[in-house]
Amino acid sequence: MIPQLGADPAAEFPDPSLAMESPDGLLAWGGDLDPVRLGNAYHNGIFPWYSDDQPILWWSPSARCVLFPQDVHVSRRLQRQVTQRKFRLSADCAFEEVIEGCALPRETQDSTWITLGMIEAYCRMYRMGIAHSIEVWEDDELAGGIYGLSFGKVFFGESMFSRARDASKVALACLCRQLENWGFAMLDCQVSNPHLQSMGAIDIPRETFLSILAANVDLPAGHIPFSKAFEKYACSSKTTQ
Repeated sequence: MIPQLGADPAAEFPDPSLAMESPDGLLAWGGDLDPVRLGNAYHNGIFPWYSDDQPILWWSPSARCVLFPQDVHVSRRLQRQVTQRKFRLSADCAFEEVIEGCALPRETQDSTWITLGMIEAYCRMYRMGIAHSIEVWEDDELAGGIYGLSFGKVFFGESMFSRARDASKVALACLCRQLENWGFAMLDCQVSNPHLQSMGAIDIPRETFLSILAANVDLPAGHIPFSKAFEKYACSSKTTQ
């Protein structure tokens, strides 16, 4: 039996080492998405992931997908997308639109894990200055984006979407370049997929992830607001074949 969280949002989470092996990383259930509880979760390498027909489920997988900002892979084709200025980037200008875009079911899915409760909770975190969005625009239409949370020198990526080819890749590549400029240690991607792998994301053991997290999550952020950083942002990075 996995433990059930109580009503106190400030209560401690179970130790991530106690997470189940199958399903991999399931640690606890219940509780709520109060900002205090969410903050505690991310500080301890835990995140919520569930669907509408489930209680809130909390996870800390044994292998954690991360992207070290300096190691982001930008293909030559993607680099051309950026340098040709097909897209315009902004940050924290359309957070709700980005998370709603991420919440739409994909072609291979009938449902989404980004529930209405999740949208409300992360919009609240955005209003608190903790959650952020990177928007990609094409002809003044939102073409894609990415959203996540920033604590210390760690960015916790939650989801991204595209309405135009490569829009989410442009968002991720430029986010990584800016995080590198700010001295961020890593971008947490949670669970691996081919899209992230193509951009340079790798899996590391839970223990390694938690060690990097502990050393960086409480550091002073020391950077300018996301919205200012992306006003005239142009991504330049190492290209790969």
